Amino acid sequence: MKPEDHYHRFVRWSDEDQCYIGYCPDLYYGGVCHGEQEEATYADLRAIVRDEIAHRHAKGDTLPEPAARATRDLDFAAA
Repeated sequence: MKPEDHYHRFVRWSDEDQCYIGYCPDLYYGGVCHGEQEEATYADLRAIVRDEIAHRHAKGDTLPEPAARATRDLDFAAA
C-alpha cells in the first residue's frame, strides 16, 4: 500500500462555491483544492497529498496517524 492510501481523501460539491472541493482531513484543515470537474479535482487532490507526504518525509517529519475513515463505524462493527 502506498503511503497516501492510508489517508482518507474525498471530493464533494459545494453549493456555496459552485465547484467541487477536495479534502484530506488527516493532513489538512478544510479544502485543499477545487475544480469544475469531480474527477479532475480528485486527481489534483491525490497529487497534493502525494507531494505533502514526500515533503514531510524529506524534512524528516513524522506523518500523523490516519484517523478519518469513511467506514470507521463499519470497521468497529466487524471486529
